Amino acid sequence: MKLITPISEKDIKKMKAGDIIYISGVIYTGRDQAHKKMVDAIYQNEKLPFDFEGQVIYYVGPTPEKEGRPIGSCGPTSSYRMDPFALPLMKKGLKVMIGKGDRSDDFIKDMIDQKAVYLQAVGGAGALLSKKVIKSEVIAYEELGPEAIYKLEVIDFPVIVTYDIYGGNMVKDEVQKYKTISL
Repeated sequence: MKLITPISEKDIKKMKAGDIIYISGVIYTGRDQAHKKMVDAIYQNEKLPFDFEGQVIYYVGPTPEKEGRPIGSCGPTSSYRMDPFALPLMKKGLKVMIGKGDRSDDFIKDMIDQKAVYLQAVGGAGALLSKKVIKSEVIAYEELGPEAIYKLEVIDFPVIVTYDIYGGNMVKDEVQKYKTISL
């Protein structure tokens, strides 16, 4: 399935755990330190770096840009570190989060309640994923270096729906599938 950002509620409803999605448009980056700053801004009623409604956050700390490219390697980071910060951002309209790895039960419950989805990019493929980025600019928290918030323009950025709004859980489904295989 191909999607263009911002992601609509209709798009969210179409996504099912295990689907391969190709995202084009703008996605934002952020890791744990940027998430902490954004959540602090929410609690202090300060302006956020971008409007979260229907947006995508990619958990990544890209490497410096290469000659002739807008960004260096940009592989996903472990997502569980963002779990404590996810709910306030989802309440502000964040609908799609991209990273790698499993998430907490609390995160999954909050995500379903907020009608959001969690997608995974392939870890270890950062150099290949960077080829899907056509433009990159730091928009907030420059002092965090690679953990700053970047605005990326992407074309056909490949991800897999890991948790959907219906309780579909690709991680759990795959584990269950392997448990049924007898050796």
